[in-house]
Amino acid sequence: MKTDVNPNAKLTFMERFGYGAGDYAANLVYSSISAFLVVYYTLVLHVDPAVAASIIAVSKIFDGFSDLAMGYIVDHTHSKYGKARPWIARLCVPLAVCTVLMFSVPSSLVGTPQLVYMFLTYNLVSTIFYTGVNVPYATLQGLMTTDQYERGLLGNFRNLLSTFGTMTVNTVVLKMTGFFGGGDAYTQKGWTITVAILMVLFVALNMLTFFTCKERVAVQADGQKKESVSFTKGLKAMVTNKYWLLMVCNLFFMFFMMSIFFGTVLFFTKYNMGNENQYAMVANLLSGTQIVTLFITPFLMKKISKRYLNMSGMAIVAVACAMGGMSTGYGFICVTSVLKGIGFGFAGSTMFGCLQDAITYGEWKSGCNAAGMGNAASSFCMKIGSGLGTAAMGWILGAGGFQSELATQSASALAAVTASFAWIPAFTAAVSVVCMVFFDLDRHYDQVVADLAQGKHREC
Repeated sequence: MKTDVNPNAKLTFMERFGYGAGDYAANLVYSSISAFLVVYYTLVLHVDPAVAASIIAVSKIFDGFSDLAMGYIVDHTHSKYGKARPWIARLCVPLAVCTVLMFSVPSSLVGTPQLVYMFLTYNLVSTIFYTGVNVPYATLQGLMTTDQYERGLLGNFRNLLSTFGTMTVNTVVLKMTGFFGGGDAYTQKGWTITVAILMVLFVALNMLTFFTCKERVAVQADGQKKESVSFTKGLKAMVTNKYWLLMVCNLFFMFFMMSIFFGTVLFFTKYNMGNENQYAMVANLLSGTQIVTLFITPFLMKKISKRYLNMSGMAIVAVACAMGGMSTGYGFICVTSVLKGIGFGFAGSTMFGCLQDAITYGEWKSGCNAAGMGNAASSFCMKIGSGLGTAAMGWILGAGGFQSELATQSASALAAVTASFAWIPAFTAAVSVVCMVFFDLDRHYDQVVADLAQGKHREC
C-alpha cells in the first residue's frame, strides 16, 4: 500500500480538529494548575502562598532537563505510528493519575511531609508526564505538514480548543468542587472527585488526537527515515537560529503573563471586587471573546502574516491588562476581559505556527532536523515562564501580607493582587510585542520551503 508522505499536505477538518482536541485536553491540566493550584494550596490546605510559590519555582529547575531529554527521545523515536504520536498514547494515563494525586494531598500529612508530597506530585505532573505528552504533541504540529497556512490553521484549531478547555475549567471547577464538597468549594473531597472526572475526559481526548492525526514530514518520499541528529548538533542548531530564539523569548513572556494573570483572577474578584461569584463571568468573557476571534483569524491570516497578528494581539493584551489596574468596577473589568480575549485570540492562534516556521528555518539553515529538541526547548521556556508566573504570584501575595483565613485583606495584600492581575502582565505582554518586531521570517520562508523540498540547505 502506498503511503501518503507529502510533507506539504493539505489536512482534513477531522485531522485539524483531532489535533486541536489534544490542547483542549492539555488545558484541563494546565489551566487547573495555573488558575487553581495556588488556590488549592492556600484555601484548601492553608499553606503559606510564598511557600507554595517556592515549591513551584524550585521544581522548574528540573523541567529544563526533562524537556530537552524528551525532545531528544522524540527525535530518535522510529515506530509505525511516527515520532510523536506513540508518546501521547503511552503517557496520557500516567499524567491523568498524577494530576489527581497532586490535587489530593492526604489530610494526615502536615508540616514537612505535606510539603514533600506537594513537591513530588507537582514534579511527577509537570516535570515528567506533562513533558512526556506535551513535547510530542507540540512536535506533532510540525510533523503533519510544512504548508505555512495549514500550520497556521493547526495553530488556530489548537488555540481554539485549548480556549474551550480553559473555559471548561473556569466554568465548572468551583461548581463541581462545591457540589461534591457538600456546598463548600474548598474541601479535599470536592477537589479530588472534580479533578478525577476532568482527567477521564483528558485521556479520551488524547486518544482522539492519537487516532486522527498523521505524521508526514519526518518521512522521506522513499519511506526512509531521516538521519538522526546528535544532542550537541541539535542544540547548536537551535541557539544559532535567531528566529527560534525570538519565539522562545516571546513564548516565555506570554506564558509568564498568562500564568500570573489567570492565577490571580479568582483572588481579584474575591477580594478586590468583593464577589467571587463574578469570577466565572470575568474569566469566561475573555475565553468566549477569544473563541470568536479564533474563528476570524483564519481569514485574517490570508491577508495578514502570523507575525503581525501575534504582535497586534499582544499589544492589545498589554493595554487591556494596564486598564485592569485602574478600576475594580464589574462592568469595566468585563470590558478589559473582552479586549484581552481579542488579543489572546490573535496571539494564541499564531504563536505555535510561528514557532514551527522558525524550526523549519533552523533545519534549512543548519542542515539538521531537530524538531523534537526545538519544540522541547521551547516547551521548557514556556513551562519556566508559566511556573515562574505562578510562583511570582505566590511570592507577591506573600510579600503583600495575604492571609487565606481573612475574609477582608489588608491594603498591601490588595495592592499585591492588583500588581499580579494588571501591572506585571501588562509589562510582560509588551516585551512579547518587542520580540515579534524582529521576527521577520516572512522574508525568507517561501525560499526555505522550496529549498527543503529539493533537499537543499543554506551554506553555513
